Amino acid sequence: MAAAPAAGFPVVPIVRLAEILVTTLVLIWTVRFRGGLALFSDNKALIFNVHPVLMVIGLVVLNGEAILAYKTFPGMKNSRKLAHFMIQFLALCVSVIGVWVVIKFHNEKGVDKFYSLHSWLGLACVSLFSIQWGAGFMTFWYPGGLKNSRASVLPWHVFFGVYLYTLAVATCVTGFLEKATFLQTHHIISRYSSEALLVNALGMLVVALGGLVTLAVVSPCSNKSESTELHLSRHNL
Repeated sequence: MAAAPAAGFPVVPIVRLAEILVTTLVLIWTVRFRGGLALFSDNKALIFNVHPVLMVIGLVVLNGEAILAYKTFPGMKNSRKLAHFMIQFLALCVSVIGVWVVIKFHNEKGVDKFYSLHSWLGLACVSLFSIQWGAGFMTFWYPGGLKNSRASVLPWHVFFGVYLYTLAVATCVTGFLEKATFLQTHHIISRYSSEALLVNALGMLVVALGGLVTLAVVSPCSNKSESTELHLSRHNL
């Protein structure tokens, strides 16, 4: 079996830079081009604007940080485990609020909901993310979890974590496409406007970030001591 690819460059700092750029671009889009953010407003578009901000921050940025916590967070196994658990919980809470916001928007506007591929992907992503977090809590954090079951579940937990992160990236990109297509179809923006180009750039950057996070996950540890520590952690879950 072929070995996992080694990054050969400091991938984690680049991930952090990409996360900052993604967050900045989605805020520029929703605040500067779409008028701002509001949970409660007579201007319903401001309510909708909260949705992409929270979903990107929750399912892409925070989720990515949680996935990499075992490699990036200082300290021993327990502190890294706690960081992973808490950041994932925060990501889940933020994304659930993001779903609530878009449902609120659709209800107050009186328009149909859950008809598009993007909405189906989003529901699947948040639902599976909730199950993944709950299963991880019961298996790896709850004191009653058995060590034997932890060892057998760990590879599946890692797989579904990366899979759900990929699904989150796909969901965000389809959401950007859906919103941009709506704006262009209704002649609110043109195809080559600054806003359209920004949305395209945001989507490309999210895809690049997804690739960088995946590379960071599969790359071998950068030094022997870190590799030994992670190896011991897996055998002492």
